[in-house]
Amino acid sequence: MNLLIQNGRVIDPASGFDGIAAVAVADGKIAALGEAPAGFQAERTLDATGCLVLPGLVDLAARLREPGYEHEGMLESETAAAVAGGVTSLVCPPDTDPVLDEPGLVEMLAFRTGKLQRCRLFPQGALTRGLAGEVLTEMAALTEAGCIGFGQADVPLPSTVVLQRALQYASTFGHTVWLRPQDRDLGRGVAASGPLATRMGLAGVPVAAETIALFTIFEMVKSTGARVHLCRLSSAAGVQLVREAKAAGLPVSCDVSINSLHLVDTDIGYFDSRARLSPPLRQQRDRDALSAGLADGTIDALVSDHTPVDADEKTLPFAESVPGASGLELLLPLALQWGEDSGAGLRRAVEVVTAAPARLIGRAAIGRIEAGGEADLVVVDPTHAWQVLPETLKSQGKHTPFGGHALRGRARATLVGGRLVHEALAEEAA
Repeated sequence: MNLLIQNGRVIDPASGFDGIAAVAVADGKIAALGEAPAGFQAERTLDATGCLVLPGLVDLAARLREPGYEHEGMLESETAAAVAGGVTSLVCPPDTDPVLDEPGLVEMLAFRTGKLQRCRLFPQGALTRGLAGEVLTEMAALTEAGCIGFGQADVPLPSTVVLQRALQYASTFGHTVWLRPQDRDLGRGVAASGPLATRMGLAGVPVAAETIALFTIFEMVKSTGARVHLCRLSSAAGVQLVREAKAAGLPVSCDVSINSLHLVDTDIGYFDSRARLSPPLRQQRDRDALSAGLADGTIDALVSDHTPVDADEKTLPFAESVPGASGLELLLPLALQWGEDSGAGLRRAVEVVTAAPARLIGRAAIGRIEAGGEADLVVVDPTHAWQVLPETLKSQGKHTPFGGHALRGRARATLVGGRLVHEALAEEAA
C-alpha cells in the first residue's frame, strides 16, 4: 500500500534530520523523505500535524514468553503490545522453555512471529546448552538460523573457564556475547543493599555483585578480543567502570532499563511486588549516574526489559514473588520523559531507542528514516496525556511499577515494512 505521512516533525537521529516533512511509503520501503516522488499516488494519507514521525523503536530486551510460559504472555498479546508502544523490532532473550539453544527452535519462533505480521523479531541464542553453563552451543548454526548474539539471559555462568571459552569462540567467528553483569553468589538477594533493604528485612544485592562481574568480563575481553554487550546496568559504579573500559578501547556496549532509569529502591513502598525486579532498583545516586551515562553515550541504549509475569506469581510475598514487569507499551513515553527531565533532549531520547540499538544488533536498515530504507515508522503524539492503567495494557502481563503513573506521549500509528500494524486514532486526511 502506498501511504503518505504529512505535516509531522520527522526526527531521524541516524542522519541528524529534524524538520517538518512528508514521508512517502511504497512497497514496504520509504520512497521519499520531503516531497513525494513523481507519479506517487497515495492510497492513504495520515495527517501527522502536531505529531512526531520517528523510526520504529528497537527494544533490546523483551520476553514474549513463548514457548513455555504462555500463561504469562503469548506471541499474539506481546507483539500487539509492542506495536501499540511503537516498537517495531525487538530482541528476545533465550530463556524460553525449551531454551533457544537449537536452530530449529529459533526458526520455529521466528516463523510463528512472522505469521502474525506485526513486529520484527531478532532472537538471541543461548550461550550454553539449556543455559546450564557447561557446554557451549553451536553458535554458527544458531547465527544461520537468525540469532543476533548469544547470552545467558539472567542465568549467571558458574565458571569463568566457561566464560573464557565462550568469549574465545565468539571472538573467532565475530559473534557478540550478551552478558548480565551480576555475580552468581552476591546476586542472590531480592533488593538493593542499603538502609531500605535492611529496614525491611530483605536480602540485599550489593553493588559489588555488578562491579565484580564487570571486572571479570573486562579482563576476559582484553584477553580474547570478543565483543560484549552488557545488559541492564544498575549502579553508578558500574557506569564508571564501563566509561573507563570504553575509554581504553574495549569492544563493549551496554543498556539500561526504563525501571532503573526512572525508579529507586524506595519505590518498593510497602513490599510492592510490582517493584520486584532484576536487577533490583538502587538508590538515587545510581539513578542519576545511569541518566548521565545514557546522556553522554557511556550507556548506548534504553530497553523496556519487558518481562510479563503471571498474576499468581506477583501476589506472593515480595521476596517470593517472581521478578519482572511489563514495559513494551511504556518504553516510548518514558524515553521522551527522560529526554525532557534530564536535559538530554528529544534527539538523544529518540536515538537510544532507535538508531543506537539498531547499530548494536548490526541492522543498519532499521532504526532510521531514509529513502530506500525499511518503512518501520511510528507517528507519536507527544502531548497525549494518559494514565498507566494495568487493565488497559495489551500485554498479557499487567504488572508494572509504573501502574497509576501519568505519562505523556503515545503511538498514534505504527508501520512495519510499510504495513499499518497499529492505529490508535482513525483520523486521517484524504
